[in-house]
Amino acid sequence: MSVLVFIEADNGVIKKSSLEAVTYGSKVGDVVAVAMGSIDASELASVGKYGASKVLHCSDERLNDGVISATAKLIAEAVNQSGADLVVMSRSSLVDAVAARVAIKVGASVVANVQDLPDTSNGFVVKRGVFTGKAFANVSIPEGKKVLTVSKNVVPLEETGSDAVVEELSVAFADSDFGVKRISVHKQDGDILLPEADRVVSAGRGMKGPENWQMIEDLASTLGAATACSKPVSDMDWRPHHEHVGQTGIKVAPQLYIAVGISGAIQHLAGVNSSKVIVAINKDPEAPFFKAADYGVVGDAFEVVPKLIEAIKNNQN
Repeated sequence: MSVLVFIEADNGVIKKSSLEAVTYGSKVGDVVAVAMGSIDASELASVGKYGASKVLHCSDERLNDGVISATAKLIAEAVNQSGADLVVMSRSSLVDAVAARVAIKVGASVVANVQDLPDTSNGFVVKRGVFTGKAFANVSIPEGKKVLTVSKNVVPLEETGSDAVVEELSVAFADSDFGVKRISVHKQDGDILLPEADRVVSAGRGMKGPENWQMIEDLASTLGAATACSKPVSDMDWRPHHEHVGQTGIKVAPQLYIAVGISGAIQHLAGVNSSKVIVAINKDPEAPFFKAADYGVVGDAFEVVPKLIEAIKNNQN
């Protein structure tokens, strides 16, 4: 099967989630990747280490802004030029807006929020998350072209190849494809971006106030993790809104999610239940989070977290 994988980059650096999509695609068929905007050729070639034989690159700088209509046109053109049967994209705010548009342009079926590799033993069946991650549905896709948007951490990164060949992709854009213009960009500060983080340390109202957040930042720093918070915390301006995870905030899928002083309301769980391992720390033994957690610690966060930091540091030495 011929597979096209869409690559996203941030400031010229390819996102880890996109490399996961390449690994995913390589387990299904022969992968060609497509990328856009200002990305160095050596960075593009490195995609080959994860399973792509070729990278089609449209270097038009207007694509740096992630305009939805132009991005959809680019991917559709790459599908037509590569003859791909399957398009794989890692879920993001851009991909969620683009996927259906691409499917319409190339006459494909589309399945979003895919959670596992396809089962091809009897047709083409994929498992997707439904009801904000509280259940799964197995979807049988008919013959023809297919578009999948894949959740983060569905497959681990695997370096199995060498540098890919990079070719320029020419797309005849119209001015109307760039009818929407980005006025400003506000990005999260810090080295570890929350949507891309493998580890996340999150906290809620159990911290009692913003003045106590240094403890959470210390734990995150010790683990090499990003920091996050519950919705009430961001609503009270204890923490910036870009750290809010949950149904109405950022949805994360790290390898490790530590929740400190968060009760575990269903709206919060909807944004974190794709995490591989969840650890809940709460002094209330009846906190709902314990039902969703893989590991739970019943205790005062102000006693537990410093001891946890100390134990991690001792283990690192």
